[in-house]
Amino acid sequence: MSVPTDVHPTDSTRVGVTAARGFVASGVEAGLKEHGGRDVALVVNRGTRPASAGVFTSNRVAAAPVILTRAHLETATLTAVVLNSGGANACTGIEGAADASATAGRVAEILDVDSNHVGVCSTGMIGERLPMDILLAGVDGAAATLDAGPEAALAAADAIRTTDTVCKTIVVDGPVAPGEPVWCVGGMAKGAGMLAPGLATMLCVLTTDALISDEDAYNALTEAVRTTFNRTDSDGCMSTNDSVILLSSGDSGVCPGLTEFTETVREACGSLARQLIADAEGSSHDVDITIVGASDEVAGETVARAIARSNLVKTAIFGNDPNWGRIISEVGTVPESVAPYDPHEVDVSINGVMVCRSGGLGDSRDLVDMTAREVHILVDLHAGSHEVTLWTTDLTHDYVHENSAYSS
Repeated sequence: MSVPTDVHPTDSTRVGVTAARGFVASGVEAGLKEHGGRDVALVVNRGTRPASAGVFTSNRVAAAPVILTRAHLETATLTAVVLNSGGANACTGIEGAADASATAGRVAEILDVDSNHVGVCSTGMIGERLPMDILLAGVDGAAATLDAGPEAALAAADAIRTTDTVCKTIVVDGPVAPGEPVWCVGGMAKGAGMLAPGLATMLCVLTTDALISDEDAYNALTEAVRTTFNRTDSDGCMSTNDSVILLSSGDSGVCPGLTEFTETVREACGSLARQLIADAEGSSHDVDITIVGASDEVAGETVARAIARSNLVKTAIFGNDPNWGRIISEVGTVPESVAPYDPHEVDVSINGVMVCRSGGLGDSRDLVDMTAREVHILVDLHAGSHEVTLWTTDLTHDYVHENSAYSS
């Protein structure tokens, strides 16, 4: 069903990147994936007052699409993003850079815009060039099927999947005063492995019909990513292609305050981040690690990440073993200069049971039930008032099997 872009869809038809006024999207099968399926997506902003922002991987080995889109954002407002699965276009040299530029150029030609208004995202195997004849034909097909309906949003979300087993989408309404039009943030994301961020963790496109500036879009996005995608760490492996792009149409006419807009973007990013963790490769547990009583936010996040990246902790969780010794030993790896605390005052709880009290024995670990999908680890450092939550997964046989055969 096609929804006119100047009309806010009803709740029953609002999905992902087309939920906000002014946006159309598509997802098609071009033939990039060995085993078939949609593999090229296009999101286009037809709004009258566009704004955009992006944050990207901090990996020094950045993919050609990341380098290109960063450069475009420095000089222009993005009004379209083209995304492909089936190949990362990373570590492909000057040829890969030319391929990314050609992809943006084809979209720009079709939409009759300058190419620096087009963002490019790719995902898949590193070190292989994309078959450009297939990709550009897919771009043509995606442009020919653009639509504002929910099916188009779902097709776009499907087209960016690699090892993802499900599509990840979100719609969050922003706060409005009585009588004001509704505005929202919609989005889609992909990611099931290499979820260990610098500034982002995967591919994500967010859309909004709020009326904002490029500067406010960037400030809101960077803050939202900092406490959501940046705290999603499934396997300690940072990708070369991580990109989070925000497009605004302004078509609601509502100009929210920066705080309200940021919190709405944060809520959307938080939901997508949790969806990534829930679909992480081979995982059998979703784990949230909350550090309370930290001296500052950096201290709390550093301690949480040390726990999240411990294979011993992750394998214990896989085995439903509340081995708190592995947790507290990781707490101890963080230097005092980063996270000051007294080791004799640290408490550790697993699923509500304080198994470690004041750095020693707590309640019996036999009281801990870890059979459910979700596991909650709480560490109280008793060193301040700051609280940080980071999301991770366990480490399973299936994760090892999937990643041992990924390229073969």
